[in-house]
Amino acid sequence: MRELFSITSRALFVLALVAAGVALWEKVANLTGRTLTLLSGYTPSRLLELAAVALLFVIAMQLREIRHGVGGGRGMP
Repeated sequence: MRELFSITSRALFVLALVAAGVALWEKVANLTGRTLTLLSGYTPSRLLELAAVALLFVIAMQLREIRHGVGGGRGMP
């Protein structure tokens, strides 16, 4: 189960970084009067919001791993 959380956490982190990078690239393209055709439904700000939500999940999963590592798997009070 720990491996599943670790892999999921890493995948979400990479996806969040990619989404933030695409949002930055889209914003630069918008400033020059162009747009990325694959993102017709999402604005750069929406992509950053989605990246932030993914990072919140990553933080929660990392804190869970730390808690289980420090507490020996027991729930901490």
